[in-house]
Amino acid sequence: MSQLKVTQVRSGIGSKPKHRGTLRSLGLGRVGKSHLLPDTPDVRGQIARIPHLVSFEEVD
Repeated sequence: MSQLKVTQVRSGIGSKPKHRGTLRSLGLGRVGKSHLLPDTPDVRGQIARIPHLVSFEEVD
């Protein structure tokens, strides 16, 4: 099963509370922090909600 490496590239300060909550649910909390997550539709949907705050890449 492939995984996604999600990295926070911008601060959540000043963003909407739902966006900050999505960052927390992805396991992110500060700029530059990365987290490996399974490549599922749920995770893809969360990333699609906050593309301006995170970057991601597929890891095998």
